[in-house]
This record gives sequence, structure tokens and C-alpha cells, in this order.
Amino acid sequence: MNTISTKVSSLRKRSGLAKLAGALVLAIGVIAVQRVANSAEAATQIPVPAQDEKVAATHSETAVFAGGCFWGVQGVFEHVRGVKQVAAGYSGGAANTAQYDTVEEGDTGHAESVQITYDPTQITYGRLLQIFFSVAHNPTELNYQGPDHGTQYRSAVFPVNAEQRSVAQAYIAQLDKAHVFSQPVVTHVEEFKGFYPAENYHQNYLVLHPDAPYIAINDLPKVSDLKRMFPDLYRNDPVLLKVAGS
Repeated sequence: MNTISTKVSSLRKRSGLAKLAGALVLAIGVIAVQRVANSAEAATQIPVPAQDEKVAATHSETAVFAGGCFWGVQGVFEHVRGVKQVAAGYSGGAANTAQYDTVEEGDTGHAESVQITYDPTQITYGRLLQIFFSVAHNPTELNYQGPDHGTQYRSAVFPVNAEQRSVAQAYIAQLDKAHVFSQPVVTHVEEFKGFYPAENYHQNYLVLHPDAPYIAINDLPKVSDLKRMFPDLYRNDPVLLKVAGS
């Protein structure tokens, strides 16, 4: 689809259906705000996974998820207890195409993703998936999330080992069988080919730009839903990714 809007006041272009934020929101006001607000992803209460990873002695593991624009997904998991670090980036394609402008063309195989480093003695992979499916994005939207369209915005899980793959596949089957969503879960469980961090200006974007119209309308409600639905897992002070020069 044609790019017809910008996400933020810097006027950086993103491919897909209109962001209807940033310059457009400021330019055409209430109508644009309402259109974006109507696309916001609603949180869904879902059961805990029946199958989860075994708690090991290690205090550091990683998980890689893709659920639309990485700004919001990163922002949600930065507020989760037991999470040590969250990086926004790209997964699913080759290293030489893992740049923002290239990924946004939609034909690299990459999805905007997050890499979560977490302590499995404090939060398990299954609980991370529960937050991912219920709060961070809508797993029933195929190749889009809200106003963002294209395969780079697909819903995907990239297991880094066999146990994670088994847990993810079992959980998707569990959710579909329980019919907790009005539509089937379309999340792909894909081969992990690597994770490539995004450019520094994308990192911690939700925390650094809470007043940006795109963030305020599409992503801050997800953090509020996390606090409301998972009070035992919510942390008020986000854990931020350390980037060069910050």
C-alpha cells in the first residue's frame, strides 16, 4: 500500500496504510485522530499457558517476538518484571537487509521485532507469550497491526530453541481451542535466523516520545492494559536499552 502519512513529527516515512499520526494528525485534527484511535489494538484476557518452559538455574534467556510496530512492543515489555533488556530490531531475513529503509519495502523477509532478555526464575517464556498475545498486539491480524500494513508488521514468534518452539506451538493451539479470540490466531512460529538491532533512534521510543500522537494513541494504552491486567508483573519504572551516545 502507498505511504500516505508519517508516524512522527520528524516526518520519517513508513510503508503501509496511513499512520494518520504526526503531521497528519496535527494537520487535519480530530478526523485523523479518530481514524487512528479506531485502529488501536484492544487487549484480551487469556489463560496462562498450560505448557511452559522448565525453570533452569540460568538467570538470563532471550525471546524474540514480532507484533507490528516495534515501538509499542518494546515499550510494553520494558515495563515487565523479570525483563532485563528489550531491543527493537529485525528478524526473519538476512543480515544485509536489516536496515529500516530496506525492511519497510516489505520484501526482505524481516519483521519488526523485539529481543527480550529475561530472568526465567522471575518470569517464564510462557508468561511472556501471554503478555505478547493479550496486551502487546492482536494475534488475529494477518500481516498487519492496526494502521501498519505489510509482512514486516506480521505477528510472529522466533523460538531460539526447541523448548520455546514447543511452548509457543502448544499455546497457540490452546488459545485457538479455547476460542478466546473472535478469529483464529495467525501468529507464525518461524525459524530463528538471527536478530539485528534497529537504529538507535528507534530504541526506547515509547518512553522517550510519550507525547508523539502515534505513541499516545496506539501504544500507551497497551502499557495501561499491562498494568491493569498483569499487576503482579507490571513495573512502573521501565528498563531501558542502553544505546551508544545516550
